[in-house]
Amino acid sequence: MEQKERIVVIGGGFAGLQFIQNLPKNSYDILLIDKLNHHQFQPLFYQVATSVIEPSSISFPFRKIFSGRKDIRIRLTHVEEILPDQSMVKTPIGNFPFDTLVIATGAKTNYFGNKNIQKNVYSLKTTYEAITIRNSILENFEKLLYAEGEELEALYNIVVVGGGPTGVELAGAFAEIKRDILPKDYHRVDFKRLNIYLLEGSQHTLNNMSEISQKGSFDYLTKMGVTIKLGVFVTDYDGTKLTMNNGETLQTKQVIWTAGVTGNVISGLSPESLSHSNRYIVDRHNLVKGYDHIYAIGDISLMQTPTYPKGHPQLANVAKNQGILLAKNLVLKQAGKPQKEYEYKDLGTMATVGRNKAIVELPFVKFKGYFAWVVWMFLHLMLILSVKNKLIVFINWASNYLTKNSSLRLILKSGDKPNVDESA
Repeated sequence: MEQKERIVVIGGGFAGLQFIQNLPKNSYDILLIDKLNHHQFQPLFYQVATSVIEPSSISFPFRKIFSGRKDIRIRLTHVEEILPDQSMVKTPIGNFPFDTLVIATGAKTNYFGNKNIQKNVYSLKTTYEAITIRNSILENFEKLLYAEGEELEALYNIVVVGGGPTGVELAGAFAEIKRDILPKDYHRVDFKRLNIYLLEGSQHTLNNMSEISQKGSFDYLTKMGVTIKLGVFVTDYDGTKLTMNNGETLQTKQVIWTAGVTGNVISGLSPESLSHSNRYIVDRHNLVKGYDHIYAIGDISLMQTPTYPKGHPQLANVAKNQGILLAKNLVLKQAGKPQKEYEYKDLGTMATVGRNKAIVELPFVKFKGYFAWVVWMFLHLMLILSVKNKLIVFINWASNYLTKNSSLRLILKSGDKPNVDESA
């Protein structure tokens, strides 16, 4: 029996998932390697962090997704090194050979080399990190009931670093929690003292969007009570004291870092294949520079085109479409037919700032407000994988909209270990 082409895919995010799903059944020997056992819907991480939806609503087990595909194997591990000359990937559980390698490792939080910041801030790149933020926020609200002095001052300040879509969405969500939920839960706490800060290094929130969106997001957040500081960078944070480049300091126990990303690069490939932004340089077919059997798709890839000379934006739509086209191109390649070049068709960008407040930029129109918020909700709901999860998220959203409340404010973490009789 003829051996099928062995395809190893590293990463089951938007790009990797779409690539595998669009490969024809039983045509290849496919291996998916991921550190997690599920696909994560990253655009709604902030809603998990702010207790709007449960993590299970936006997490999809790979074995469930591929339950009907016997041609797909899954291994939970991480790749330590790529061995291109041997056509092999090295992992803690063994080495796996490939005929074709697809790197879809995405991006990770960029701390710009500051180890102290990395150690003490919260990031929001995984479901686990979203749950960690939720636990920490809720625990800090509980501490407001008995803390004193400098600790109390630090608990009253929530800081979001980075004024992109995630930062804007988080700040808006915290502002709504402060207004609508916390006064009902904690009757003896003066939440007028709770400050929500959004720090942004550029001169605008949503800096990569249009002037209308920049001004709209700034005005929305300001009216919601968020303190926005533009043109400032965090230079240090020790877990309590945050220092900015202008010399200003803040006492805070909660700093959420959304200020940038860098590529999730794996060692082993030639340095010439990497860009200055830590992404693999690829051609119009997503083939990594210098290799004829290694591809990179999604946020980890940098494809320069006449329309996007600096590379495509690191968006879910880019990742999904690159995954889909690469799957089709491999089929064409196997059949000896010409492959198609990738070009991103800009479908627009959007961000929600809070209840009835969102900003949408489509290629042909830009708008904000209630209708933009409805469009944002609809499109995100449609992108969620399963019908069941769509329904659960919709019910949560509808309930929150009607009641201005959430029943998901659970601190989910392990408690003390039970007593053990050591003499037993």
